[in-house]
Amino acid sequence: MNEHVATAQAPVESLPRVILTGAQMLFVAFGALVLVPLLTGLDPSVALFTAGVGTLVFHGVTRVTVPVFLASSFAFIAPIQGSVANFGVPATMGGLMAAGLVYVAVSQAVRLKGTAWLHRLLPPVVVGPVIMVIGLALAPVAVSMATGETSDHIDYGPATLLSMASLLVTLVLAVFGRGLLRLVPIMGGILVGYAMALMMGLVDFAPVHEAAWLALPSFTAPSFHWAAILFMIPVAIAPAVEHIGDMIAIGSVTRRNYLEKPGLHRTLLGDGLATSVAALFGGPPNTTYSEVTGAVTLTRAFNPKIMVVAACLAVGLAFVAKLGALLQTIPGPVMGGIMTLLFGSIAVVGMNTLVRAGHSLTAPRNLVVVSLILVFGIGGMQFGGGQFTLQGVSLAALVGIVLNWVLPGAEEE
Repeated sequence: MNEHVATAQAPVESLPRVILTGAQMLFVAFGALVLVPLLTGLDPSVALFTAGVGTLVFHGVTRVTVPVFLASSFAFIAPIQGSVANFGVPATMGGLMAAGLVYVAVSQAVRLKGTAWLHRLLPPVVVGPVIMVIGLALAPVAVSMATGETSDHIDYGPATLLSMASLLVTLVLAVFGRGLLRLVPIMGGILVGYAMALMMGLVDFAPVHEAAWLALPSFTAPSFHWAAILFMIPVAIAPAVEHIGDMIAIGSVTRRNYLEKPGLHRTLLGDGLATSVAALFGGPPNTTYSEVTGAVTLTRAFNPKIMVVAACLAVGLAFVAKLGALLQTIPGPVMGGIMTLLFGSIAVVGMNTLVRAGHSLTAPRNLVVVSLILVFGIGGMQFGGGQFTLQGVSLAALVGIVLNWVLPGAEEE
């Protein structure tokens, strides 16, 4: 097995090829990487910087053993939007930093106790519907963007045309694309939507003209408020559980067991520290990218040093101010069309978690747990007030964990 991996790595050991392959990996991740800050009102240049720094932190913790690239997490899109609207960007960053520290705590618990306790605390009947809430809670935001309600200068008709064209291209590439095209459906949808907006005269290049070629990204320091922290911490549940699947997936590609070496506790620690470091600079949380895992599968580029090169390139691009300004000229409806697919796909991941578990959802106990998580999370239920308001994903996750803990009669299946 080790000979097989060494043979697969051999073609990419030369420095020029490592650099070229690293650039390709960044290209594959780029569309999704900048999508999160563009949807949440954060700075895409900061997201590029924190993706690069976060990936370097991860590889520092795991000793450059896992060929993964870390960048903006989709699971946090809806919570960041809600938190920014309610608490502002600095407080949201404080909440995200705390969420990263939850990863760190989980990693140490895994190191000491293994993973059995994690599966007992967060079984599929809790994790599945919580992930669905993350995807569906702010689905109306996607529709509002897609129909032009959030754009001052784009009416319903042009907005719908742009959003549906972007959505159509994205799903066609995702379903029918082959090779590299299948790995960049989001970028394809954005490029086609952007080209259409250009032809319709709906793109304002004033920010690009005003921006310097080189400049520091607009870093934002975190501030800490209990309400924002309580709002954001439970969101870490979904990506933390998903992280295990990501490590298994990349391990199946490279034929190595990363849960043993460097160990799940190290990969979780690297992911958590990367997320906290990102929040320290004002960037979105980091997570391992399935797009990059797909690219590794396609290219057989198993050398982790390639991801270090991609990370360094991301850090360098973050200081090209005109690139960040250009990304911010993408019309809202283009993003809205893609958001409708992304939010729905997150919900489907949650649904798939329930289906794969094989539990009967009509069994009284499971019915109660899943129903209350969904209704409390999506319906707008909230408890408390002021700095200690529980609502949305945080309330849904807490309700699910408590119900799963106190309700009797759950036979092992």
